[in-house]
Amino acid sequence: MTATTLPPTIGLGFGRLVRSEWIKLRSIRSTIWCLAILVVVTIAMAVLIGNALDVGTPVAQDSANGTLVTINTASVSLTALVVAVLGVLIITGEYGTGQVRSTFTADPRRTGVILAKASVLAVTTFVVSAVSIWIGVFASAALQAGKGVHADLADPSVFMPLLGASVYVTLLALLAYGIGLLVRSSAGGIAITLGLLLVVPIVLSLIASVLQAQWLLDVTKFLPDQAGMQLFTYSAGDAAPQEGIVLNGWGGFGVLAAEVAVVGALALVVARRRDV
Repeated sequence: MTATTLPPTIGLGFGRLVRSEWIKLRSIRSTIWCLAILVVVTIAMAVLIGNALDVGTPVAQDSANGTLVTINTASVSLTALVVAVLGVLIITGEYGTGQVRSTFTADPRRTGVILAKASVLAVTTFVVSAVSIWIGVFASAALQAGKGVHADLADPSVFMPLLGASVYVTLLALLAYGIGLLVRSSAGGIAITLGLLLVVPIVLSLIASVLQAQWLLDVTKFLPDQAGMQLFTYSAGDAAPQEGIVLNGWGGFGVLAAEVAVVGALALVVARRRDV
């Protein structure tokens, strides 16, 4: 009797998983629409506000820098919602169509493919956001220069908030991705994510105002949107002191990154333990 030799099993390395997820990401229509909206809103608002805003008098360098940052981060509150939807759909879409079974078959341990999808989402979101913001920066800077406002783009107080805006939307996309992986439902994931970004801060702030509870206002500063907002807030040299807990850019980044890590780790554990 002749023994049959089976061919060796070829496992998918992380690089192949990343290439696979990149192909899937750019072939999904919702991805194209979300990224297109991000680009259009970011650039359009920078140009429109840069063209409309006219301080009317010569301004100091610090004010000019703050004006440019404000112009080019005005769209972040809107684009954050767009990337939140994208982060949810990139994973829940596969659950909805059943394609996730094939995805997990390619990587039975699931960790690699989940991290590969997160990596592709993060890099794509950051690059598209950063490019869009800097296109808006150069366009609005030219418009403001014609009105006598000359910002110093090389100043860290300008560069860091603009970079932080892209980091912020990237972290929000990853947070939404983790939530989507947990609930496995597009409607549920989007509702939870947008509720966390829009509803919870308002409700807590209203309760804090009624009760005059400073501690509750301090709690709101650790919510994803409030903590992340510090990443793209311009720090003026003569800023008035604030009450309660105050987070700077690095503090806000640490809080939001920790929240993303906790949700992502929980989602990874749950995804590995359940059937699909």
